[in-house]
Amino acid sequence: MKRSKYIIIAILAVLPFFTACEKDFLDTFPTDQVSSGTVSTTTGTAMAALNGIHRSMYIRYGSQGRGGAGHFGMHMDEMGEDHVFNASTWTTAYRWNLNSSPTNSYNTSHWGMFYKFIANANVLINSIDDAEGEQAEKDIIKGQSLLYRAYGHYQLVQTWAAAYKKGGGNSQLGVPIKLDNSIDPIKRSTVEEVYTQINKDIDDAISLLEGYERPNKSHLNAAVAKGLKARVALTQGNWGLAAQFAQEARNGYPLMDQETYKQGFRDNLDANSEFMWASHIVEDQTNYFGNLGAYISRNYSSSSIRSNPRSISNLLYDKISDTDVRKTLWDPTGEHLNLPSGVNIVGNAKRYPYTNQKFLTVSTSDSRMDVPMMRAAEMYLIEAEALARDGKYGLAAQVLFDLISTRDDDYTLSTNTGQALIDEIMDHRRIELWGEGFRWLDLKRLNLPLDRTGSNHKKSTTNGVLEVAPDDKRWIWAIPQDEIDANPLIEQNPI
Repeated sequence: MKRSKYIIIAILAVLPFFTACEKDFLDTFPTDQVSSGTVSTTTGTAMAALNGIHRSMYIRYGSQGRGGAGHFGMHMDEMGEDHVFNASTWTTAYRWNLNSSPTNSYNTSHWGMFYKFIANANVLINSIDDAEGEQAEKDIIKGQSLLYRAYGHYQLVQTWAAAYKKGGGNSQLGVPIKLDNSIDPIKRSTVEEVYTQINKDIDDAISLLEGYERPNKSHLNAAVAKGLKARVALTQGNWGLAAQFAQEARNGYPLMDQETYKQGFRDNLDANSEFMWASHIVEDQTNYFGNLGAYISRNYSSSSIRSNPRSISNLLYDKISDTDVRKTLWDPTGEHLNLPSGVNIVGNAKRYPYTNQKFLTVSTSDSRMDVPMMRAAEMYLIEAEALARDGKYGLAAQVLFDLISTRDDDYTLSTNTGQALIDEIMDHRRIELWGEGFRWLDLKRLNLPLDRTGSNHKKSTTNGVLEVAPDDKRWIWAIPQDEIDANPLIEQNPI
C-alpha cells in the first residue's frame, strides 16, 4: 500500500533535528542536537528536541532560497504588488511560477517543511506526558509544540486550499490534518475541519503557557499563542475574537521608538520591545548564502542583493507621509546615503530607486539577521481592521492612532468611517508589514486581485504577471506531485 511521501519524510525528519548530545533544559540557543530515541525520556531531552524545532524555523530546506519560515514569508510578499524586483534573479515566486506547478521545487519544499514542523511537534505532544520531570516543564514543552502544529497547519491551509469564507460552510478541500506519527495515507480534511483543529491547538497552548517566562524570543509564550489566535480569527472573519486576542497579545510589548525603527531589522530583535517572536541565528549555526538576510537585506554582499536589491512599490511609497519614520526604510534615490551608523553597501552593488534598508545583516560578509515572525504592530493592525470591519469605526480609528502616532508625529486621529477607514488601515498594514510575509495572503483572504500596473514593476521581470483576478486558479497552490503519487487519498487542486 502506498504511503504519503511527505508525511513519511516529516516523521523521519525527527532524526536530523534530534541527533547527538543532550542540552540543558531551557537552553538559550536553539539547537538540533538530541537523539530521537531519547526525545521523551526526560523534560530536559524533550526541551532539547523542542530547541531543534526552534532552529528548524530558519534552516535550509533544499537549495538556496528555501531557508525556512522566513523564506516562505518572503515568497508570500514577493507575490503581492508591494514587493518589487529590479532584476530577473530568484524570480520563481515573484513570477507566480510555483503556484500552479506540482513539481516546482519551492512548492514541494515549503509543503514538506510545514509537515516537518508538524511531525516533530507531534513527537513531543504525544510523548511528553510520560517523560520524567516537573509538570510545569511538561506544560511548557507541550504548549509550544501545539503552537508549532497549529502554525504549520495554518500556513498549509492558507496556501494549498481555497480561502476561508466567513459565514460559509467551508466544506472545500483543505489539507491533511496530522496529529500522530502514523505513516498511512491520509486524505484532505475540509477547510473548516482544519481551522477547527488549529483553534483547538492554540486554545490548549494558551492554557498551558500562561505565566511562562521564556529565555528568548525564539521560544513561544502565551502572547505568541494569542497573537496566532488573532491572526487565525482575522482570516476567518471572526472580528470580535480577532480584536480581543490582538489586544491581549500585545500587552507587555511596547512599540519601538522612532530612533530604534530607523536602525532597521537586524540581529538584535530579542532586545526590541515590539518583537513578540523572532528567530535568532547564532554565529556557529549560520547558513551563509542560505540565510534570509542573503536575499532581502540591503547590505549583504550576495549575488542576489548586489544585482537585485528589493524595492517597495513607488505607489505605496508615495502613500507614506513625509513625517513618518517608516519613509526612511526605503530610499527613492537608491543611493542609501542615510544608512545607520556602521552599515555599508559594497561598491559593486547595483543601485535602484526605492530599495529597502528595513532589513540589514551583521555586515557585508555576514548574512545573519533575526527572522521576524510576530510584532506588536501587527496586533494593533489586526485589532484596528477587525473593529473597522465590525462597524466599530471610532474604536478602530483610535487603535490605528495609537500605532501610527508612534511612527508619525504629525498623524492625527482619523475621521474616516466605513470603507475609507478600512482602506486607510490596510494601507498602513501594507507599509508596516512590508517584506514580512503578509500581503499575498491578505489579498487571498479578502478576495482581492493582484494589480501591479502603473508602478515600478517591469513586465519583463514579472514575466507579464501584472494582474491576476481573484478567481484565478493560481491563488490555490498545486499539491506537490510527489505527494499525489505516493498518497492515493490525496486529491489534486485545479491546475
